[in-house]
Amino acid sequence: MSPSGGQGVAVVTGAARGMGAAVARRLAARGLTVALVDVPAEPPGRVAEVPGPYRPANGTDLDEATARCGGRGEAWAADVRDAAALGRVVDAVVERHGRLDVAVAAAGAVAGGAPSWETSDEVWSAMLGVNLTGVFHLARATVPHLLDAPLPRRGRFVAVASAAAHHGLPRMAAYSAAKHGVAGLVKALAAELGATGVTANAVAPGSTATPMLEASAALYGIDDPSVFAGQARIERLIDPDEVAATIEWLGLDAPDALTGAVVDVDGGFRA
Repeated sequence: MSPSGGQGVAVVTGAARGMGAAVARRLAARGLTVALVDVPAEPPGRVAEVPGPYRPANGTDLDEATARCGGRGEAWAADVRDAAALGRVVDAVVERHGRLDVAVAAAGAVAGGAPSWETSDEVWSAMLGVNLTGVFHLARATVPHLLDAPLPRRGRFVAVASAAAHHGLPRMAAYSAAKHGVAGLVKALAAELGATGVTANAVAPGSTATPMLEASAALYGIDDPSVFAGQARIERLIDPDEVAATIEWLGLDAPDALTGAVVDVDGGFRA
């Protein structure tokens, strides 16, 4: 049965908090078994910390997010920058459940604060590593399993991009470059998947009430992240569940004809 019928298995990265946790809850509520993947507590499983005010989730966050999936969640530790670790998790999930239907690349981080020509190698590496290479690693680990499904197959790969996939954010050159890359990666993936029955899409959220937005505010020297509501025509911050609802639709209900798209969930973002 297809995932839209209430069964299936999903892998969600960045699932301990924010959008990823909201996606996991929604997919579990639809009857899927959800593997919630986030960074391990300590190195070497965690590749490195992200420079700046952003702090990754911890084991408690992941356990709580898993518990909120009502018995349909499983907690798995892997840093998306570690291709081997992420691949082992995906393979183990498929071995345990015998299938994979939906993959959601929601892991992300933010760093910056300097103009592009002053951006450090450390910031550049972290932003591309988490936000772009991590998406690539999930695609490489999951797409072969999505393609292994019997015909007529209906696999779904969904990545979280950003309004920064369309706009250049000042003092966040590395983050903006990575999110532009996510849009390009998803479009290329969709072109390659073609008529296989597996689709690839992305969502591009605007200013969403998550720990990442708090870190973004700190990078700009802003105490209250709610000021970012002024970037949206709806004049408020976006709720993570609004982004998750869109990902749920792309993963379970969207037609096969929708592929290679970047769906804006940005409240009418204006730079």
